[in-house]
Amino acid sequence: MVIADWLYQLENADEGRLSQRLNALVSRATCAAVARSVGLGQHIRLGKQARDDGGMDSENILGDVMEALIGASFVTQGFDATRDLIRRLWADAVSGKTGQAKHPKSALQEWAAGNRRKVPEYRLIDRSGPDHAARFTVAVSINGVGKAEATGGSMREAETAAAEAFMKRFG
Repeated sequence: MVIADWLYQLENADEGRLSQRLNALVSRATCAAVARSVGLGQHIRLGKQARDDGGMDSENILGDVMEALIGASFVTQGFDATRDLIRRLWADAVSGKTGQAKHPKSALQEWAAGNRRKVPEYRLIDRSGPDHAARFTVAVSINGVGKAEATGGSMREAETAAAEAFMKRFG
């Protein structure tokens, strides 16, 4: 809500554009990037296995912990203090290019439609690693064009990276 209100105040853009930026700014990847920027990983208590698997820099863990901290701030400090915290932590992301470009999956779908192709098909190729540091490999293909694969810390992240790879190769 804080980011949505902030974007509405800052930008004179249509609903689709604002929604695109909002989704990027509140994504797990951005939450994790903000967590990294304040050194949050070194303050997370993890079990030995999670530490050994790189959990202190896991996008999933950092994103979840950042969301939990925002929730804790809201519960203990109230809305105004939490809004101020979010605005401080997200200032660079909001003033930068985060969310300025179309999401790779949307871009690929629009490219396929514009080239009279069927919708992209995403398929899980591999899942590895423990639950707290899982790695997913996904392939995206468009019949008659080709396919691309990518790996990420979540299905969504892997699909996004695969769409981006597809567009670089074929778009």
